[in-house]
Amino acid sequence: MELKGKIIDFLGDSITEGYGVSDKESNRYDNILKRECELKAVYNYGIGGTRLAHQTNPSEKPRHDLCFCGRAYNLEPSADLIVVYGGVNDYLHGDAPVGQMGDRTPATFCGAVWWLMNFLKTQYKDKPLVFMTPARYCGKGEKSDLLPHPHPCKLPDAKPLLFYVETIKETAKQFDIPVLDLYHNLGIDPHNEEQRLSLTVDGLHFNDDGHKIIAAKLKEFLEAL
Repeated sequence: MELKGKIIDFLGDSITEGYGVSDKESNRYDNILKRECELKAVYNYGIGGTRLAHQTNPSEKPRHDLCFCGRAYNLEPSADLIVVYGGVNDYLHGDAPVGQMGDRTPATFCGAVWWLMNFLKTQYKDKPLVFMTPARYCGKGEKSDLLPHPHPCKLPDAKPLLFYVETIKETAKQFDIPVLDLYHNLGIDPHNEEQRLSLTVDGLHFNDDGHKIIAAKLKEFLEAL
């Protein structure tokens, strides 16, 4: 895909919003991509704490409940491409049931992934659509993303982070949506203390150097489409 002169919508959470970046205009991954690929414009729809699925019980911060499915209606219609990057907050503190493949409702995680992909493919049918999966996660003092997150709001059906990654990938196959798998291919693993300290601010959010890596991976992925 030729990126020069393109307009891209970015729908995401706090990583896309730029939490942890020293200068969002210069060092956030979407703006790095804009500069390096000579994009015409980027529209950033990143809101910290947000999840793909609906929240059953209201969060302490109402802004966190502005789920991806609800915000998908508000994207810039002139964009040439839509990039969606999320799912880690569903793993961390989303209280929606995981559900199962075949769900069609944003009330479960599996259903929300399907609903969002179906809506974007239908609403913006002439525009390319790309999803990015969550990357590896390991907050300070936490053991591993190979386990369900211990947040008290999580239901008994909560899964390890990889389940959320694989659900995005498997659902995308139904819609022929390309997926950049950052869990396996970003090359940043905060379980490695050196990488956590040098490339993230807390094991979840990336610093300036981490955003450079995301931008480079996304650039390579998009140009290969």
